[in-house]
Amino acid sequence: MSAIRLLVLGAVRQHGRAHGYQVRNDLEYWGAHEWSNAKPGSIYHALKQMARQGLLVAHDIAPSTVGGPPRTEYELTAAGETEYFALLRTALSEHDQKSDMLSAGIGFVVDLPRDEALALLRQRVRGLEEWRGTVTGYYTPEEGPGQLGHIGEIMNMWVHFADSGAQWTRGLIERIEGGAYVFAGEGEPFVGVLAEGQENPYATKDVHPGDQR
Repeated sequence: MSAIRLLVLGAVRQHGRAHGYQVRNDLEYWGAHEWSNAKPGSIYHALKQMARQGLLVAHDIAPSTVGGPPRTEYELTAAGETEYFALLRTALSEHDQKSDMLSAGIGFVVDLPRDEALALLRQRVRGLEEWRGTVTGYYTPEEGPGQLGHIGEIMNMWVHFADSGAQWTRGLIERIEGGAYVFAGEGEPFVGVLAEGQENPYATKDVHPGDQR
C-alpha cells in the first residue's frame, strides 16, 4: 500500500481545500520527501488520479500568478473522507506496514479519538508479537544466528525488527495514555501545515511555474 495516498488526502484535509503546491510544501515541511515517495511528480499525479476516482473534487480558481492555466484547488469528497480514515486505521494497526506508511499514519494519528488511536496501536503490538512467534518457530534468538549459518542473520534481523517495533509502539501508547497531544474531539488541534505564503525552510529548490497548479 502506498503512503502517498494517505499523505495527500491528509494534507488536503488539514487545509479544507488546497492546491498542489500547498500539498507539496506541507509534505516537504514534514520531511516526507526523505522518508516516502512524496516527490513533486508523485504528489501531482496522486491529486489528479484521486480526483478522477472521486476521492477529491477539483476546483479551478483564479489564474496562476505566474501565468498559465488556472490554479486548481482540491477538496475531499465523502468518499475521500472514508478512504482517508480507512488508510489511516490500516497504517496504525497493521504490523507489516512499510515504514513510510506507518510514518504517515503517525503524522495524522491525532485525527482520531484518543481511545481509537490507542486501540489501533495495541493491535499493532499484538501483530508484532504474533509475527515474532512465527519467526522464532524456525529460529531461537538465544542460540544466536550461527545456528543457521549466515542465513540466521536474516532471522536475527526480523526478530530485532519485531522487538524494536513493539518497544517503540508501547512507548507511544504510554505517552498517549499519559495525555500527550490533542486528539479529535479534545480541543484545538496542533497545526502541522504551513499558512498560505508562509516560507518553508525545508523546501526543495526545483520549483517551476507549473508547480503552482
